[in-house]
This record gives sequence, C-alpha cells and structure tokens, in this order.
Amino acid sequence: MRMLETMSPQVEPTSGVRSRAVRVPKPTAETIRRLKSHLGVLSTTALKYLDQSLPWYRSLEPAERAALGLVAQKGISTFVTWYEEPESTPAWVMNDVFGAAPSELTRSISLQKALALLRTIVEVVESQVPDIAAENEQAQLREAVLRYSREVAFAAADVYARAAETRGAWDSRLEAHVVDAVLHGESQDSLSSRIAAIGWKSQKNIRIMVGATPASSSVTFVAALRRVAQRYASDSLVGVLGDRAILMLSDTKFEEADLTRFARFFGPGPIVYSPLASTVSQMHTAASAAVAGYGAARAWEQAPVPVDADDLWPERVFNGDPLARTALIERVYQPLVHAGNGLLQTLSSYLALGHSLEGTARELFVHANTVRYRLKRVSEVTGWDPLVARDAFVLHSALVLGRLNEPG
Repeated sequence: MRMLETMSPQVEPTSGVRSRAVRVPKPTAETIRRLKSHLGVLSTTALKYLDQSLPWYRSLEPAERAALGLVAQKGISTFVTWYEEPESTPAWVMNDVFGAAPSELTRSISLQKALALLRTIVEVVESQVPDIAAENEQAQLREAVLRYSREVAFAAADVYARAAETRGAWDSRLEAHVVDAVLHGESQDSLSSRIAAIGWKSQKNIRIMVGATPASSSVTFVAALRRVAQRYASDSLVGVLGDRAILMLSDTKFEEADLTRFARFFGPGPIVYSPLASTVSQMHTAASAAVAGYGAARAWEQAPVPVDADDLWPERVFNGDPLARTALIERVYQPLVHAGNGLLQTLSSYLALGHSLEGTARELFVHANTVRYRLKRVSEVTGWDPLVARDAFVLHSALVLGRLNEPG
C-alpha cells in the first residue's frame, strides 16, 4: 500500500484523526529541559536502531533513508513539544510528523513499515527514560510515550485509509479509461501503456466477459469479482458501464467451461465471453465480439450462461454485427466451398428437406450412408454438426450469407 500524497501537509488533520484531550500530569521544567537536551542523542540512537533492526530500511535508496530519518527525528521532537502541553488536542500530530515525508517516499513505504518506524521511536525513547527523568517521573514519562505513540498510530491509520480511498478511486478511473480504450480500438502502443499503468504484467491470452451490472453496490460487486479473478488469472480488470459490467482476464488458468464460476457475480440476464485474444492488439476485436454478443443474446432464449460470443454468430448478424457476418462467411461457408466433394450441396439439400437423411439421399441420387458421411465431414470442416438443431441453424445462416456474398 502506498501513502501517495496524502501524507503531505495539505491534508486536513481534523477530518479523520481521533480528537480528544489527553489528561497527563504536567511534567516538571527540569524534565522538559533534559528532554530537549537529549534530542540529539535520541535522534542518533533512533537512526542507528533503524539500521540495525529493520532490514528493509537498509535496502532503501540513500534519499529515502534520509527522508525516513527525518520522519523519525520529527516524531521525537514533536513528542517533546506535545509533552510540554499534554492536555492539548494532538490533532496536529499527523501533519507535524508525517508532513516531513516527501511524496516520493510514500510510494515505497507501506503501513506496516510506517508502524515499525513508530515502534522504533517508542523503544528508543523508552530506553532513554532513566537518563532523562527523575525516578519519581519515569513512570509518567513512559505513559506519555505510550499515549503519544497511540496518537501517531491513529494519525498513520488515517493517512493510509485516505490513501487507500484515493488510490481506489484513481484506479477505478484508470480502469474505466482502459475499458473505453479497448472498446474504441485505441492503438496498440497507447493501449499497452494504459494497461501497464494499472499494473497488468501479463498481456497475453486475454478473455473478456460482458454481463449485466448487479443491482447491489458496484463497489461490492467489483471487489468480489476481483477476488475470484485473482485465483484464476494473472491480471484482471473490471469496468462498470451503466447497466453493463465488463471483466477482462489476462493469462487465464482455466478452460472456457470454468468461466461459469464468474456468472454468479453479474446481474440477471445473459453473460457473453469473447474469443481468446492472444495479444493486446486483438483485444478490441475480442471486446467487440463480446459486446455484440451481449446485445444479441436475448434472441437465443436457450443460450447457456455464460455463452461464447462465437456461438451467437446468427443472432449477431441479425442484429447488424459485421464481424459475425464475416466470420460465418470466412469460417463456415468458404471452408465448405473449398472442401468440395459435394459437402455444400449435401448440406444445402439436407437443410432444405427438413433434415431428412433419406430425402437428401433421394434428392442427390446417393446412398443414405453417403449423406451421413458427408454431413460428418461438414462437422469436421466447420466445427458445427448438422445433426444438432442449434448447429444446423448456424450452418443454415452461413449458407444464406455465403450465397448472398457470391458475385452475381
């Protein structure tokens, strides 16, 4: 998690930090004087302790280490200022301590590391208590350190909570831009840059699903869908476009049949998934197929959920999709033409004669087994079986479109 720039002094300190007066007995002037005189020792000890006890601190860049050291020093000096007036409201703690951190540092320091830094400051100050306060004030000083650390912890939690909200809103906007870019066919270089910006590492074998946006909160829906997607794909992206929800999965780790695991997250109605896009350059075509399939799926009442966009070629053609028209001609009709051996004529007669094997055999003056063999070859060539009613409808549609496409 990144703090982003919410750790800067511009953050309003009163909106999220717990604000209350801390009732601590007022320290003596001698203790305050000794605390101030030990600031240098405390800061030096804290920096040494950071280097010795926190391995991640040693791996930081010099500039980052210097900035973290500044935060530690600021935390100690702010404690002394607060301890002088322990009944004052410490709402300024967040800006006074975390405001010392530059925005660049916030990209590399997680909440866990920030709390480790806080623990280091507490341990260092506590270790120096016997040298700073008189024996009768040591317990009071230790209690003040713990109270102060609590205030800083609340401040840190508030900083990171705001950072998470800001980042979540920003990531959602980035994802919306990526979805829009995919649907509008933005150039590959631009699209690759946008995808990289949202953290996608794998940009191959991309599957796109389109379904209805559920009536429940979109935030809950998106979070639940992402959790499942993380288990079965390298990267995922969810876009909500009004009543449509679009899920993009990269480098999926399952077969098409397993896409049913995502169906329960969408709203009622059809869910359509695209052909596999092997690269980013094919994402627009895949997305267009899924969107067109979603628009036409209501015409096939018996369609499975989810359904392959390619299984909706006839409905997509009737709904005005040129991609489906081209696919039926190039991937069904033309292969039959090139296959020869009477496959196209046999299929045409079989469909025209009400799917009658004997009637087709009489029409073509061949044996019924020859018709069966040819229809089997049609299934092998096209992937669609004429003996199955739905497949026969797809083949019939391809024949009509292919004939209309022929010159003359």
